[in-house]
Amino acid sequence: MALVVEYLVLPTLAGARKSIHLLGRVNIALLVVGVALEFASLLAYAQLTRTVLPGRAPSRWRLLRINTSSLALSHVVPGGTAPATGLSYRLLTEEGVEGADAAFALAMQGVGSAVVLNLIFWVVLIVSLFLHGYNPLYGAGAGFGVLLMAAFAGVVILLLRGHERGARIVRRLGDHVPFVSGAALARVVERIAQRLRSFLDDWELMRRAVLWAAANWLLDAASLWVFVFAFHKVVGPDELLVAYCLANVLAVIPITPGGLGIVEAVEISTLFGFGVMRGVATLGVLAYRLVNFWLPIPAGFGSYLSLRFSDEHGWRRRIQVVRHEAEYAGDRSTGSESENAGVN
Repeated sequence: MALVVEYLVLPTLAGARKSIHLLGRVNIALLVVGVALEFASLLAYAQLTRTVLPGRAPSRWRLLRINTSSLALSHVVPGGTAPATGLSYRLLTEEGVEGADAAFALAMQGVGSAVVLNLIFWVVLIVSLFLHGYNPLYGAGAGFGVLLMAAFAGVVILLLRGHERGARIVRRLGDHVPFVSGAALARVVERIAQRLRSFLDDWELMRRAVLWAAANWLLDAASLWVFVFAFHKVVGPDELLVAYCLANVLAVIPITPGGLGIVEAVEISTLFGFGVMRGVATLGVLAYRLVNFWLPIPAGFGSYLSLRFSDEHGWRRRIQVVRHEAEYAGDRSTGSESENAGVN
């Protein structure tokens, strides 16, 4: 993190200070459009969650708040994908979703979304190679994508063809972990394997999931394009998508929360390489990241509190139960005192 701050974050902020005069030319209406596109991207991600959830799913509004809560956590903790997934799992199970169904949905949502991002990246990469030539960063991004796809394919093959062996391994490992039931973990693996087979057999469901995952990424990329356009620079769609996909693929490296510093440096340098003035690229990317990275943190905190204090679940319900029990105990105590007074 220290190296990222020293070599990526601080130079970016220095470049932003040198370009501060460009803020006087910014198009406010386009900034509003960029924020709206970012919100639409979050809505698409909530719809993706609803699509891959088997059986009864919470409402879209509740899923949006669950996703925003986990997104906020991933933006404040290095390697935040793991704790954010744990938070999503807990919130989904509290909504009545079965544990295996929640685990399957989160796995398909996270890994499947990353696969779709890499597919988009490879398509625009081929186009960019013909139009702009080769860049060493392309190889690094494509390499990470290949590793991710290979890992995903390995997990799918294990669950489809070797799920019984996988369940036995998980059972043995779980039996050696305190407070964990190996048998319960094995049942979860079996249930996930069944859900995966059903998911892969349903082509219509797969098509909808891929479309919503693509909509999430493309709307987010469109937000970046609009923020750069707000500083009066039109970027070609292939150039924008190369910079966007490359930054998000490299952000998978769990060094900083949400790829902080990595995303900004890669997007700014790539856009600059495509001919965007460095000041415009810097301010456009920083404005986009203000909405994409920083704004979800307070929004996610508020979403989490709204879920905790909801009528159906969370702290408000617990407070009501405790208050009711206290009143009931008080009534019983008063009744007992009255009976004792009568006896006396």
